[in-house]
Amino acid sequence: MDLSVRCRSCGVELHGYPIKTKTCGCPNMTSIRGETVSANDMSQVVLTNSNSYVKKQPLLSENDLQYQEARRKRKVRKLDFEER
Repeated sequence: MDLSVRCRSCGVELHGYPIKTKTCGCPNMTSIRGETVSANDMSQVVLTNSNSYVKKQPLLSENDLQYQEARRKRKVRKLDFEER
């Protein structure tokens, strides 16, 4: 795997494997499995080798953003039903 992270709390560098979970063991509990990185405090985790995993393009296109803004401004219609 190309993904590797370093825990700032203890300084241990972890490399991602698709099958095995690696953990640093300090109180921050930085762990990596494949492409998934987790920790108690993610500000203490540094991605050291992750060029292929960083997406540089925005998630939503301009049309998608306009659609979401128009959808957000919609009103809620209340329906009245007759009871018999």
